[in-house]
Amino acid sequence: MSKQFAELKNDRILRAAKGLPVDRPPVWMMRQAGRFLPEYRKVKGDRDFFEICRDPEIASEITIQPILRYEGYIDAAIIFSDILVVPQAMGIDVEMKEGVGPIVPNPLREPADLSRVHKANVARDLDYVFKAITLTRTKLDGKVPLLGFSGGPWTLLVYMSEGGGGAGAGKMFRFAKTWLYQYPKEAHQLLSMTTDVIVEYLILQVKAGAQMLQIFESWAGELAPEEFKEFLLPYSTSIARRVKSGLTKLGLEPVPMTIFAKDAWYALEDLAQSGYDAISLDWRHDPKQARERVGSNVTLQGNLDPGVMYGTRECITRKVETMVKAFGRDRYIVNLGHGTQPSYDPDTVGFFLQEVQRVSKSL
Repeated sequence: MSKQFAELKNDRILRAAKGLPVDRPPVWMMRQAGRFLPEYRKVKGDRDFFEICRDPEIASEITIQPILRYEGYIDAAIIFSDILVVPQAMGIDVEMKEGVGPIVPNPLREPADLSRVHKANVARDLDYVFKAITLTRTKLDGKVPLLGFSGGPWTLLVYMSEGGGGAGAGKMFRFAKTWLYQYPKEAHQLLSMTTDVIVEYLILQVKAGAQMLQIFESWAGELAPEEFKEFLLPYSTSIARRVKSGLTKLGLEPVPMTIFAKDAWYALEDLAQSGYDAISLDWRHDPKQARERVGSNVTLQGNLDPGVMYGTRECITRKVETMVKAFGRDRYIVNLGHGTQPSYDPDTVGFFLQEVQRVSKSL
């Protein structure tokens, strides 16, 4: 590591990802930084979302907020940022509208639009992310590992072509599918360009201090199995291979990598062979069946239905017990099946984390 950081006091998640013995399964939550925490809303105020992403000091503060609030109950921090900073670095305008989500004012709709996509200067254009990572790693003082992340190429293509929002146009993903079925050659061109940026982005995150990485393919389940194998899997596999080899060339130790391919239930076997140390599961997977399908050499992460947080405490206890006992202690990272939601009660989240720790210690 080119920078000097404090010795890590809690390496539970790194050990779990590598298949090493742990005293209990580690736990963290996707989107744990921001959203539902009142301290996040106070810090954010009226500022634009991407404005606070670009401020390393604020991004660092938000990253650490859940670690402080739930001290002793969360085993990893994840840097506060967004998957759409990658398209921004490639020349695509992205805005974040309150109550709506990300908006791409001038989406990519036909091959001629690729002229607006340029090769990113990753070190310069995403420098604020790397600064936030280094600052956060220093502030954490070895308390827990720091995770970095990126959106996957297919998911970023969806946002760049659909124009934003929480789903494709009319939830049919018309424009993203047009790239696949009408312009497949150019779709591969865009996916390849995006993959190159992601690889460099992730390598520089590790160089800045990230100790584990996750790829978010949030729209993986919109692909049929054949299209998954053509338009997603080769690029995800390439990212894992190239990031690890790139780190080695820089004299840095490769870090564990996780892939989250939401709703792609049919692809577990392929994902298990794609070079990632861990596979994050959404809540539609049965834990025991997932383990049987991926084998014993891959760590599983997940997969509580985020909606359980709206249930009674008795329900949360029951669901946590069922989930954790089904996955077991080894090669398992406790998480939600997707991200936290803005309407969560922070006290309920705290109860969930306490129950995870209680049940995990009994394994």
